[in-house]
Amino acid sequence: MICTIYSHQSGFDNIKEIIVSHFPEGNVLIDKEEESDIIELEIKEGNSSQKIKILYRERAEPSYQIPEIDDSALTANLKGLYGFVYGLPTANEKVKELFLRKIETLNSEFTIIQEEGELANLKTIIANIANELEAILFVEPDAVISKSSGQHFLDKNLDLIIDTEGNCEIDALDVKINSVYFDADQNELTEDQLQRKENNEKILEEYDIKINRNLPCIESEAETTLRTPKEIAQRVSALAVVNLVAFSSISPEEATEYLQNYNLWDFTTENEKEFLGNPTDDKKANESWKCEGIWVLMWALNKIETLDFPDEFCDLENIDPDNYPVGQDKDPNIFIDSIVEIRSKSEILDANDLYYRFNWACVDERINGREIEGINPGIVYERQYALNWLINYMEQDWDSITCDT
Repeated sequence: MICTIYSHQSGFDNIKEIIVSHFPEGNVLIDKEEESDIIELEIKEGNSSQKIKILYRERAEPSYQIPEIDDSALTANLKGLYGFVYGLPTANEKVKELFLRKIETLNSEFTIIQEEGELANLKTIIANIANELEAILFVEPDAVISKSSGQHFLDKNLDLIIDTEGNCEIDALDVKINSVYFDADQNELTEDQLQRKENNEKILEEYDIKINRNLPCIESEAETTLRTPKEIAQRVSALAVVNLVAFSSISPEEATEYLQNYNLWDFTTENEKEFLGNPTDDKKANESWKCEGIWVLMWALNKIETLDFPDEFCDLENIDPDNYPVGQDKDPNIFIDSIVEIRSKSEILDANDLYYRFNWACVDERINGREIEGINPGIVYERQYALNWLINYMEQDWDSITCDT
């Protein structure tokens, strides 16, 4: 085997045309074997003959990210490839991170095997193909294009991305996503999306928090429908009562009675009702984190001025009792009925986008076996959770919110 070439481009006819164009004197035979299309090339030079075999396969569903479920063998291989690269040491974290992102975009693979003879200009041909397909190459140490004494990866210019020792000879790596994999409306990013991403990346830079430049924009203002003021007020009222049980300020029986007496029971989620039915210490510890969600919703209702940086826990005691929805002998419906407006869509999306990027940095550190410095991952998660609910992310209800990164 000479090498295996991976590209975000796909389509056998297109790939075949590119490959065959670089062997104009070759006799071409096309075959198929299970999931692989096969190109066999025979190049005759005088009395000698060189034979090259290329095995091609692609994802069942071409995309810009590796799906969780896909029956194709290539997708399984890409998951293994990602894991292999993820575990490699590196002299350049930035390039390795870009490489991992690029692996996620790959849609096709073809392995070049020299079966007979040696083609004099094969290195140049491979370089031309790799450049045309914006590819990355997996190379064994004894190949004509090798750059390392162990297994390694090269970029489209045949420069070393990474080897098993962590060596790297490049400073950047292009990661491109073919627009054909997006709906037309997804291609057209609005000014508010682009500006929001740019502004929040500057905030991350200011606090020296790792940035994934390839993390996409969140929904635009035009695409977003916020929860209504009354809906938010009802949610934060029920949440505040349940939170009192989490901190053992009232009993679950008192909380249930309060919620039922003031007609909040219908706005209490199934998970919250289950918690009130059996509030173990472990469940209380988990539920206590929702004070950060309360803080976000109260911010959205203009009852607190800022979310503050996510390095210290919020203190609900700092909220003016007159602005808080619940309390002893206090009717939360007075609070709910008083809410007629919330923060602007722009402000809420700004915060949502920022916490989306915060959470990516937290997750990235965790999967790399490190603890992020400067921010608290738990605070970040809970705030993104509430912000995703506010913007109707994926139309999920409170108990089902996901914090994708």
